[in-house]
Amino acid sequence: MKEEQKKIELLQKIAHRLNEAHVQWALGASMLLYFKRITPVFHDIDLLVSEHDAECVRTILLEMGELCPPDPMPNPMYRTKAFMEFLIDSIEVDVMAGFAIVHEGTVYDCSLRGDQIVEKMLLGTEVIPLQSPRLWCKYYRLMGRPQKVDMIEKALSCGISSQQPSPKAY
Repeated sequence: MKEEQKKIELLQKIAHRLNEAHVQWALGASMLLYFKRITPVFHDIDLLVSEHDAECVRTILLEMGELCPPDPMPNPMYRTKAFMEFLIDSIEVDVMAGFAIVHEGTVYDCSLRGDQIVEKMLLGTEVIPLQSPRLWCKYYRLMGRPQKVDMIEKALSCGISSQQPSPKAY
């Protein structure tokens, strides 16, 4: 099975558990861009969750895999309130609650809010809440990742990301 397919199937399993627990969450970063046809690759699963659901998500994902030890030297570019990295079926799953980026000395609150869930995609029988590529363009700009910014801006100007998200055949 292709690596992407394994990750997509894991996302579907995670979505089932999070939706069942009524967690407020959304898919972000490169996997979001993959489903929006902006990038052909993604390496891990990045989930943004509401701060009040962080402990519930931790419990659910611990049942599915293992929590990686926190980095003893966290990146000073981030001030995320709860960052958890899990390894589930050999796939990295990053969870961010209270996501925050430090840019030029200013802390930008990028916490998940309900109004940032701009669409929902059906993956098998599971609903996957999505943030917008435009929002992630802003986040990547704050993170100093110009290649990602350029890729998203090019896709937005071509109207690519306005299409329905389209997972490859399921």
